[in-house]
Amino acid sequence: MSDNFPADKDWEEAEYRAQVLAELPAQLTQGNVDWAMRQLNVSRSTLFRLVKQFREDGRTSALLPDTRGPKPGMQPLDPAVEAIVSRHFKEFYATRRKPTRTRFWREIAADCQAQGLAPPSIRRLGRWLEKHDQAKLMARREGKDKAERRYLATPGVLIVNNPLDIVQIDHTKADVTAVDPVTRRPLGRPTLTVAIDVNTRMVLGFHLSLEPPSLLAVALCLTHAVMDKSHWLAARGIGTDWPARGIPSAIYVDNGAEFHARAFERACSEYQIDLQHRPPATPRYGGHIERLIGTMMGAIHLLPGSHFSNIFERGDLDSEAEAVMTLRELETWLALEITGSYHARVHSALETTPAAAWAARTNEVRVQIPADLRQFLVDFLPSEQRVLQRDGLHLFHIRYWADELRWLMGRESRKFTLKYDPRDLSRIFVLTENGIIEARPADLTRPAITLWEHRAARRALREAGRRSVDEELIFRTIEAQRDVVDSAERQTKAIRRHQARRAHLAPLPMIDVTPDIAAPEALPAPEGEGSPFLSHPGFKVEEWYDDD
Repeated sequence: MSDNFPADKDWEEAEYRAQVLAELPAQLTQGNVDWAMRQLNVSRSTLFRLVKQFREDGRTSALLPDTRGPKPGMQPLDPAVEAIVSRHFKEFYATRRKPTRTRFWREIAADCQAQGLAPPSIRRLGRWLEKHDQAKLMARREGKDKAERRYLATPGVLIVNNPLDIVQIDHTKADVTAVDPVTRRPLGRPTLTVAIDVNTRMVLGFHLSLEPPSLLAVALCLTHAVMDKSHWLAARGIGTDWPARGIPSAIYVDNGAEFHARAFERACSEYQIDLQHRPPATPRYGGHIERLIGTMMGAIHLLPGSHFSNIFERGDLDSEAEAVMTLRELETWLALEITGSYHARVHSALETTPAAAWAARTNEVRVQIPADLRQFLVDFLPSEQRVLQRDGLHLFHIRYWADELRWLMGRESRKFTLKYDPRDLSRIFVLTENGIIEARPADLTRPAITLWEHRAARRALREAGRRSVDEELIFRTIEAQRDVVDSAERQTKAIRRHQARRAHLAPLPMIDVTPDIAAPEALPAPEGEGSPFLSHPGFKVEEWYDDD
């Protein structure tokens, strides 16, 4: 990937190349090669080079043109291309013949090639179609009565032919309180991000976090969805099977800000994922994920610490006082509920279990797995654009440096794309033409901090009247805040020890007495966000727990 987001015209060409190459079979014939050469207008050697790059990497960016600058016809929907698209729309697509979007694109591509024009990609064509009144379009394709029934339909009418054709993703606030892994004090209700395969109703993956919905949660959920989960399950002592994995062809999401982030849209395009947003105020378009979330919350209501669906069901129950499960324990419980219960029950719409449907139907499709799971996660992480200065890269008032950056010096006017993990600002990922450069804070004595700690420190400084914010002051403030928290915890433990020492004064002797000081090795290790990829072999990411 280039150091900045590629120009739209270059990305359009890469998307078109990916669309053509994706149609080629595994074993190429002379006919396939001739067709692809005509579609891409390239030589035989160039075609085989592109096929090799695409199949080894699997990402759209592997097909970016080597040369920069304007190319005739590559600007999306110029007047000549617009005329071809409009004609085929009226005479072919918006008719009772109901051709697929792919067939619509092929007809347009054929005419564009005949006139020496570069056709738009299927995704660009989809955005062009979205500008039209969908109700009127459906009326022309399927008749007025059927269109009205379709638009007034209840959840569950979306028809999908194959596994991974459409995956729905959404967030919800879990109806249960999580507790601290060490003190067992209530921390609040976690956010559940979950992905479902519409064709088989298999849960592809999920992520549990104490933070509100974000692009990071989507990235971690998607990474969990596409990867082999056998090691992840084994690390949690779960004996059930979870075969669902693979890159989806299309993702359906709502209109949350994280789903409209440029980084998310570009990452979907990178892996040829068709990103579709629900029309506003139409929850029926996400019926499958909504029903899954309802099922999961119904099961969660059986747990101690549940808030139930509303205050009438909860009554006078003190949910926080009843809470006993940590984030990691909730994650394990959810995984068991999904793999051992939900996947094993007969689904009314399928007339079989989701696990059986997945096993039967995935034999007929090719499941695509990311060639590099770490690269996949990084591609979906939030990003910022920064200029490389002479002393390094500056992000969140922290100066980052890596020895590899010295070779990029002298390009101060160019902005680089920086990917970061909000849970750990001790590293950032710099995207360059030659791959990822991992940069660390220039001052290696800095402790690892989270973005939330960083923002809290800046708020504290603003409240103290400091207008100028510097890196040294931010880290000193975070360390001071951590000392305050540690001191408060020590005082709380001291009070408990004092009460234990006076236990013999009670009218009845206590049977179970808390020891004065627990052995360090007996204490449970602090937990992180329960990231699904942490136990994947060869993939290590540090977790930093935010107690705020």
